[in-house]
Amino acid sequence: MNVEQYIAQIPVLISAYGIKIILALVIFFVGKWLAKTISKFIEGSMAKKSVDVTLSNFITNIIYYLILAFVIIAALSQVGIQTASLIAVLGAAGLAVGLALQGSLSNFAAGVMIILFKPCKTGDFIEAGGAMGTISEIGIFATILLTPDNKTIIVPNSNITGGNITNFSTQEERRVDLVVGVGYGSDIKQVKEVLAELVAADSRILTDKETMIAVSELADSSVNFVLRPWVKASDYWGVYFDLTEAVKVRFDELGIEIPFPQMDVHVTKSGE
Repeated sequence: MNVEQYIAQIPVLISAYGIKIILALVIFFVGKWLAKTISKFIEGSMAKKSVDVTLSNFITNIIYYLILAFVIIAALSQVGIQTASLIAVLGAAGLAVGLALQGSLSNFAAGVMIILFKPCKTGDFIEAGGAMGTISEIGIFATILLTPDNKTIIVPNSNITGGNITNFSTQEERRVDLVVGVGYGSDIKQVKEVLAELVAADSRILTDKETMIAVSELADSSVNFVLRPWVKASDYWGVYFDLTEAVKVRFDELGIEIPFPQMDVHVTKSGE
């Protein structure tokens, strides 16, 4: 076929494929616009429901690119390109990526659960996943904790949701649990009165809840008392440390013995 024949075929090719190409372009641009519109609508809906921004952006991006992929396949199909093999290749690639990222996907699913169900939030002091600290960031794949001594711990989200989560920040009030041991020769009534005086002297201890002062154990070397006052969560450690120190100082002043573990050893001579 010479050049003249090729030129003569141009109108036929244009009439055969021109409309298909135009329709494919229309499908692509309209589909792209719809993908943006739908993703923006979903993003706005999640913002009204106070969904975390990180999760919102991630979901809207996934929706946008999924719709765009279907649009591209539809446009190529309109031109006459066989898309069945392309879909099969994409499916196989998606399966391979899913298997390779199985651990990451489980962390992602756990991150979505944390953000949606909110067992903890940024700023909470928690114990979870074998770590304890204040949450500085909840990401899609991991949660970042700051320890009281200012260390950063990055915990995979699946480790957090896979076990117990102890959240120390959800309640406004907490109970301080102290164990105070005294010698067997101490006056139990006096010890209780001294502990009650120390509790009454600390203004941070809540008076609308009863403070428990009771003998909890007759141990090997001591009589153990439990001292359990209620405080505001923000005052917990301050009261814990100050009350421990106050008990020691006051007991020393009154001569109340705080025993330490000891053992009596009896040595006998052989033959006796």
